[in-house]
Amino acid sequence: MIWTAVLLMALAASGMTNNDVEQVQALAARLAAPLATKVEFQKIETDGGKDVFTLESRGSKVIIGGNNANSMAVGLNRYLNRYCKVTVSWYADVPVKLPKTLPDVPSPERVTARVPQRFFLNYCTWGYTMPFWQWKDWERFIDWMALNGVNLPLAITGQEAVWYNVWTSLGMSDKQVRDYFTGPAYLPWHRMANIDGWCGPLPKEWLEGQTDLQRRIVERERALNMRPVLPAFAGHVPGALRELFPGADIQALGSWAGFDEQYRTYFLNSEDPLYTRIQRMFLEEQTRLFGTDHIYGIDPFNEVDPPSFEPDYLNKVTKHIYESLTAVDPEAEWLQMAWFLYYQRKDYTNERTRAMLTGVPQGKMTMLDYYCEYKEMWREHEGFYNLPFIWCYLGNFGGNTNVQGRVKEAGERIERALTECGDNLVGIGSTLEGLDVQQFPYEYILEKAWSFAKTDEQVVNELADRHAGCESAPVREAWRLLYDKVLDIKPDLRATPLPCSYPAMGKENRAVKYNPRDLLAVWDALMEQDRVTTDAMAIDLIWVGRQLLGDLFLTEKQAFDQAYQQKDKNAFFAQSNMLFEILSDLENLNSHHPHCTLGLWLQQARDLGSEPEVKDYYEMNARRLITTWGGRLNDYACRNWSGLMWDYYTKRWESYIREVTVAVISDKEFDEASCRANMDKFQEKWVTSTEEISYETDDKDLLTHCRELREKYRQQLDDWARTAE
Repeated sequence: MIWTAVLLMALAASGMTNNDVEQVQALAARLAAPLATKVEFQKIETDGGKDVFTLESRGSKVIIGGNNANSMAVGLNRYLNRYCKVTVSWYADVPVKLPKTLPDVPSPERVTARVPQRFFLNYCTWGYTMPFWQWKDWERFIDWMALNGVNLPLAITGQEAVWYNVWTSLGMSDKQVRDYFTGPAYLPWHRMANIDGWCGPLPKEWLEGQTDLQRRIVERERALNMRPVLPAFAGHVPGALRELFPGADIQALGSWAGFDEQYRTYFLNSEDPLYTRIQRMFLEEQTRLFGTDHIYGIDPFNEVDPPSFEPDYLNKVTKHIYESLTAVDPEAEWLQMAWFLYYQRKDYTNERTRAMLTGVPQGKMTMLDYYCEYKEMWREHEGFYNLPFIWCYLGNFGGNTNVQGRVKEAGERIERALTECGDNLVGIGSTLEGLDVQQFPYEYILEKAWSFAKTDEQVVNELADRHAGCESAPVREAWRLLYDKVLDIKPDLRATPLPCSYPAMGKENRAVKYNPRDLLAVWDALMEQDRVTTDAMAIDLIWVGRQLLGDLFLTEKQAFDQAYQQKDKNAFFAQSNMLFEILSDLENLNSHHPHCTLGLWLQQARDLGSEPEVKDYYEMNARRLITTWGGRLNDYACRNWSGLMWDYYTKRWESYIREVTVAVISDKEFDEASCRANMDKFQEKWVTSTEEISYETDDKDLLTHCRELREKYRQQLDDWARTAE
């Protein structure tokens, strides 16, 4: 029986509670061997039922206590951040560099959790960051989540193997099922019932490899006291099922993001008897493969219209979905993202939303308030009608690499919510779409789940010191400016920097969302160091520098268009050269960090394939997602990366500049339609190519390179900053 297996897993998990010290010791050893000689871990009781950790020095040892491995990991992170001045990267290839002498803790600390649940991840992250990750990547990332107190991670890897077994058991062929799945980079949007079949069929080896990977993921997450959120059946079915079950109530959902009819998805009415049958088949097979923690992510109508907006219909849908869950797992809880309430806010009135959410018994559905740094939906919908909810910071769309985020404001909103919401606010988390390279906003949000009670000055100083690797007044000033003045930017669904945008004549009606003088002062302050000693500081220098050069490109492009319109040939050719100079310098700047390069992304994709044709297929998926995407989403997931900047974006700009130059020389009007057609052909050829990527690289050290770029563009940057004030 399946629940016998669940009981055995539960017994194993209970045994693991005695193993908490061993689990966090193993985590510390994975980070850096010297920690084993300095740090000891001890199991302590909860603080009135709340997670807690303690930190103190006894003799030559640092003693970290905690009520479980997860709490002790947060204590370890506190020691590394505050006293060792170290940031642990969420990337597996970035080593943890400790000081030569590990410091003592000057006075004991005792810190409790302010909320019981700390959520992390977004369905989209499996496309924009994780599609080609292997165990080494996941192992470090799970450690990073534990260090930051995450105990409710989304865990949706490997579900296609479960679905494959369900659909073939119902009579579909191997080809039908794998054609129904999208390519690996697009699976998040297939899982959310947005598109079927795009960039498929999915290779059989993908299904097998991801099954093994998910087993390791959930095993490690449970060992570190996390409760993985697995998926359940939300009603999304293959269109081919209509032929096998002609009497089933299966309807097409609305179109999504401009995709053609052939990629449309289908929904099985939750009242249909087939619904309960599929739910049972899926949950039993998933539990056989991966176990269960009795909490399931279910999002039936994400960015697509339901068959009906009638309140009675919406109430019945959730009621029947939940009944289908508890028929298999009597302890089932439902985790529902509230993104649909923001994205489709004109459709989901209070009456409709109340009907939908109250179809589930009180306390059995928890809402993820997805985008709270901009719009807190719990305020729009009466605290979700008494449902428990988790306050979430999104911070990033599409894995865009801009300087963006609304950090300080988010912290203030969390404090207000904790004061106003009472017991209904059960957690704090983040729903970022892509990791990007800058961790601070997400670490800051997760830290808010604990009773550190830091002032803004303490937040900034501790952050700056661990990025610099030492106490540094200039770096503290840089991060004070970032925290107080720059990182107050609403994340944008189209946060595309102009160098990564589709070239067009005179259509840059965008505004820089920060004061350029402030960000320029940040870059100057970061460059006051003698040398770059930490990975975090290298990222800071690149992150800020490429934002400044990317936004300077906007003003130079506007001057280029103006020179064309005024028929000023001297200015026109000077501006042409300037645009190419900036693009070349962006390419070189990014080349100083592997996670700012296209090469790493493509290598991850190719490494996952076993045969040349599969490697090529994975590379196509990787190339397409971050460029043309599909539907109306061209450039949605753009990346300001080395390799991509030179091999893709610069070639698009070359095409644009060349066509405008022809118009100038021949004294004719610029043929934008012809130019767009040529760029579209180039894009599709590039996406399907497996040719080696060309790179522009620089052998100077990063700090020297940044100083030279600052001097090279000093006049333009300073003039732009003055003009923008």
